Amino acid sequence: MLVPVLLFIVGFACLIKGGDWFVDGAAGIAKRFNMPEILVGATVVSIGTTLPEVMVSASSAVMGHGEIAYGNAIGSIICNASLIAALTIAIRPSDVERKSLVLPTFFFFTAAVFYSAVAYFAGFFSRITGILLLLMFIIYMALTIRQAVKSDEGAVPSDAEGADKSGSKNEPIWKLILLIIVGAALIAVGADLLVDNGTIIAEALGVPESVIALTFVALGTSLPELVTAITSLAKGYGALSLGNVIGANLFNLVLVSGISCTLSPFAVPVGKKIAGIPASLVVEIPLMLAVMAFVTVPALIRGKLARIQGIILLIVYAVFCVFQFIG
Repeated sequence: MLVPVLLFIVGFACLIKGGDWFVDGAAGIAKRFNMPEILVGATVVSIGTTLPEVMVSASSAVMGHGEIAYGNAIGSIICNASLIAALTIAIRPSDVERKSLVLPTFFFFTAAVFYSAVAYFAGFFSRITGILLLLMFIIYMALTIRQAVKSDEGAVPSDAEGADKSGSKNEPIWKLILLIIVGAALIAVGADLLVDNGTIIAEALGVPESVIALTFVALGTSLPELVTAITSLAKGYGALSLGNVIGANLFNLVLVSGISCTLSPFAVPVGKKIAGIPASLVVEIPLMLAVMAFVTVPALIRGKLARIQGIILLIVYAVFCVFQFIG
């Protein structure tokens, strides 16, 4: 029992330090190239926090379990929006740069509508579907890079623009990139250590498997986003955290699912049913669209987030977890 406890502590330490370096590197790049925090969060940070899910889904697809990506994509989006974004909004609601929010939001709902249409009308995610999703990812990244370049070219240097809160604007670009890479690696390693050894400890203490699945396993898939959100809040980069959630949710659809069904096409899992219809079509997909709309639409209209949004989303997530548990 001593070894799992020590490894659990090491994993926790890796998460904290990894999140610290990851956010410093991302914020530094945002400052260095005069890019809005929310834009960096929706690209660089989101790719980093989504990499573990990409690896898991891709390896599962190669082993003939591509359908895992279906539940992984929808479940992660619901968790990211109604737990992680909700915590960020409830703790520290902030103003949002609407112009930078338009592109990732537009692409998310475009991909979500396409993904949902395939699930409802075809019931099968073919290789063509995967290729189209990956094409959306490529187009999104190309447009984002173009937007960032234009933003950099149009920026007016100012003497008041010194170093950011962590002083990372004056760091060389190679060091900022290294901080992101090492930080992402530490977050991934820390998440694995925390989940694996937390599960061992829980089993040794007699915690039921169902509870373990709803806690350690569920938490493990969202730890990178959660750590990034908490670290961003602590450092005063609320927009970076929100951008990360929106970007990670987009990548769950176009990158994670795109790779999975390209490697191994799969049908919509039946599993639990409601009135003879798969529960994912009745509850999970509509909820996925609803929580993301509740996060993004008010921000696009008013240019700011309200604490009540976060509180309502947390309640929704709690109800969703209860539904999954009793089902």
